[in-house]
Amino acid sequence: MKQIPIPKTRRSTKDIVFITWNALTSSMKQVYGQPLHYLTRLLAKQWDRSRNGADDEEKPMEDIIPPGRAESIIWDVEEIHRLCTSYSYLAELWVSDPDYHAFVDEVIIPPS
Repeated sequence: MKQIPIPKTRRSTKDIVFITWNALTSSMKQVYGQPLHYLTRLLAKQWDRSRNGADDEEKPMEDIIPPGRAESIIWDVEEIHRLCTSYSYLAELWVSDPDYHAFVDEVIIPPS
């Protein structure tokens, strides 16, 4: 991921869907044509789950925070994840994630 540069120019926010954080990351992936870091996507899912039970749970995120600002937040988080995350830490997370377990089994043999 370190080899993929963070876009320096931003697209119009009208191209970005921002109902939830997870929808924002999916939309950004489509608009910019590059994958987002596993930890960035995981954090977006956690932010969405943290709204469960909140007074404004049903309110679209674009009505709470401006889409351009939200996109900037995601790119800042993405840059940190791309530059600072160790491969071994990611492997540990993947081993515990059933969705990624099949992929990790091919790369890392779990301790017996």
